[in-house]
Amino acid sequence: MSLPDKPTIDGLPDKWAQRWESERVYRFDRDAPRERVFAIDTPPPTASGELHVGHVFSYSQTDMIARYQRMRGRAVFYPMGWDDNGLPTERRVQQFYGVRCDPSLPYDPGFTPPDKPGKNQLPVSRRNFIELCERLTARDEEAFERVWRLVGLSVDWSLLYTTIGARARAVSQRAFLRALARGDAYPAQAPTLWDTTFRTAVAQAELEDRDRPGAYHRLVFHPDAAGAAPITVATTRPELLPACVALVAHPDDERYRALFGGTVRTPLFGARVPVLAHRLADPAKGTGIAMVCTFGDITDVIWWRELDLPTRPLLGFDGRFLPDAPDGLSTNGRAAYAGLAGVTVHTGRERITALLRERGELLGDPEPITHPVKFYERGDKPLEIVSTRQWYIRNGGRDEALRERLRERGRELSWQPAHMRTRYEHWVNGLAGDWLISRQRFFGVPIPVWYPLDADGVPDHDRPITPAEHALPVDPSSDTPPGYAEDQRGRPGGFTADPDVMDTWATSSLTPQIAGGWGFDDDLFARVFPMDLRPQSHEIIRTWLFATVLRGHTEHDALPWRTAAIAGWILDPDRKKMSKSVGNVVTPSGLLAEHGSDAVRYWAAAARPGADTAFDTGQMRVGRRLAMKILNATRFVLGLGEPGPDADVTEPLDRALLAALQPVIAEATAALDQYDQSRALDAAERFFWLFCDDYLELVKLRAYGQHGPAAADSARLALRTALSVLLRLLAPVLPFVTEEAWSWWQPGSIHRAAWPTPSKLDAMAGDPAPLAAATAAIEAVRRAKSEAKVSMRTPLRTLTVPEDAAFALIEQDVRNAGVITSITHHPAPTYLAHL
Repeated sequence: MSLPDKPTIDGLPDKWAQRWESERVYRFDRDAPRERVFAIDTPPPTASGELHVGHVFSYSQTDMIARYQRMRGRAVFYPMGWDDNGLPTERRVQQFYGVRCDPSLPYDPGFTPPDKPGKNQLPVSRRNFIELCERLTARDEEAFERVWRLVGLSVDWSLLYTTIGARARAVSQRAFLRALARGDAYPAQAPTLWDTTFRTAVAQAELEDRDRPGAYHRLVFHPDAAGAAPITVATTRPELLPACVALVAHPDDERYRALFGGTVRTPLFGARVPVLAHRLADPAKGTGIAMVCTFGDITDVIWWRELDLPTRPLLGFDGRFLPDAPDGLSTNGRAAYAGLAGVTVHTGRERITALLRERGELLGDPEPITHPVKFYERGDKPLEIVSTRQWYIRNGGRDEALRERLRERGRELSWQPAHMRTRYEHWVNGLAGDWLISRQRFFGVPIPVWYPLDADGVPDHDRPITPAEHALPVDPSSDTPPGYAEDQRGRPGGFTADPDVMDTWATSSLTPQIAGGWGFDDDLFARVFPMDLRPQSHEIIRTWLFATVLRGHTEHDALPWRTAAIAGWILDPDRKKMSKSVGNVVTPSGLLAEHGSDAVRYWAAAARPGADTAFDTGQMRVGRRLAMKILNATRFVLGLGEPGPDADVTEPLDRALLAALQPVIAEATAALDQYDQSRALDAAERFFWLFCDDYLELVKLRAYGQHGPAAADSARLALRTALSVLLRLLAPVLPFVTEEAWSWWQPGSIHRAAWPTPSKLDAMAGDPAPLAAATAAIEAVRRAKSEAKVSMRTPLRTLTVPEDAAFALIEQDVRNAGVITSITHHPAPTYLAHL
């Protein structure tokens, strides 16, 4: 055994991260029986930009559970993945290299991106663009891995996967083809939430409401019935007037009941539209009657579908007015529309408002309001609704039986903390349609479908061509379908590829299957699926968690994991969520360097499961102090010398210490079994400081041999036994410092050592009462000397203690530690010290 002269926590992460990897400490045992496996469905972080402290917070909490389960003797399947496909990567590539994808361009094998991006992005082919995405994500992923190793994540790096890798593409496409065969995946031409900036469809789960200024414009509609008074309709979107297909009021609204079944003419554009009744019309909103436009919002879509209304497309994929006027407009209306073709929504609103005012069909000035507007969570402009052909997966949004089965799955799942299940149920209950999974992007998993072209070169979407599963993954844009040759691509009688890729959640929802080797390593998959734990944050219950439950249910008739552990957010000093988009995030590199990895993990461990937690460097300083104390205390204990070969714990105070340690072990174990790392840390830390501040001081002289070898051996053995237990209890939270301390006197890694159990101390434990008496006495001595502002080694004239049989057993240890001249007794349950 070799002890350092001056222990330090600096440099420990680099030292031990390398050692753990070289010694394969965290490798998954592929021969472990299923009942011994503990499998974790680790979140694959988006590999674009930098990790932030919120990642370190939540991933560290998961790592604590992994380390605990490993020490309990489980074979821990703990992979890491990178979520590298999708829009965030594309945006980063566009900004980093100054390029944009133009699929019409041919591949340039010698393309080199500009050294400095210009103001105008350079168009490149789809293949060139994807190569740049792969290059940049590989660089980001290397940086991510370095951070994770410094944080001390005990993942098995041999299990690394990416959501754009060959296995992930094959698994995603396999699941899609099977869903297609079952009828769970289907294409449809339908109203679609559309981001005009990114020119892609957006799913319900990717929406967020943002308050934006708007205004009610009061428009005058003219009934066709003779003598009927004009109708005033209040709308916040007058620019959609050319797309109006009906007016709708509540069936019980007496103001409009006589108009139901009749028609009116739209102002300015002269289209004849019906007046209809529907329960979703709100009599208290605006004037109580709404114009239905195809499409202004989700309610328009519901009215359009349930009332079987026509479609009048108005906006293109770029968010501008289409060049041709919608059907149904009057001759004058078509002339008015000519001045709108090609303009933006904002300009269209201004021009239509001006024309309405000029014709006297706009009443008064617009009434300013603030109202929630739908945005893509990563977008900067309000979403529009356009009619497009997209792929969907059934999710219960239109199937009450499936919806109820998914609610049942939520009840079968163990939620940590339990109240998070409510968020899942709210999402399932609020589903408004099936899951739109296709995206009009480039860096993603391709939809594995081709279509035959008829004699005129028109795709037959009703007869999709699909590959065999053994051929996966495929890229229809470059691979040929079965029975065709490449020279038939795009030619009459030949074929064309589906141009879309899957939503990133369509791949991420299969992380248990991707990591577990579904279809690639059936033996591994049988050992790890269903998995034991899904850790994630609460805001993606509606996306990642729900979608993974859906895929597990439909593909395997099972939950994908037994437990979902939900982490909270990290809040800035203003109690706002830390977010890259807000610009208030803290990156972890500086924190790890300043405070140490164990200290940052300590801050993460101290947070209650599922609770939003304030960013607090003060907690990190506390963690650093604890880490240093572990090293110094270990060095001191080991420096006292080894107990003899026949040593036994015989002294009452030593036996009391080990007895008091037993419930601490039980509490920490129960807490970690319930995924509560904060309670486990609190129990272990409280006892550790009692061990250092009280017990060490009480037995120090005896451990030096002042009262003979037997008494010294008892203290030394108790000290080492308790230290071994405490290091193991703290190891999941503070992996580097505990490994360092362990290495000074124990073989192997502490992270492969057995988790302590109370029964292991039975033979050495006694009555815990003497420890309580000794700590109360020494605290009274300290308080008296501190108030007198004298050294702790200053002799104490008298200590008066309760008449307690337990105290008699430890009187000599207290006398030595407190430098006490005389000890007297009284009947009161208090300890009084007199200098």
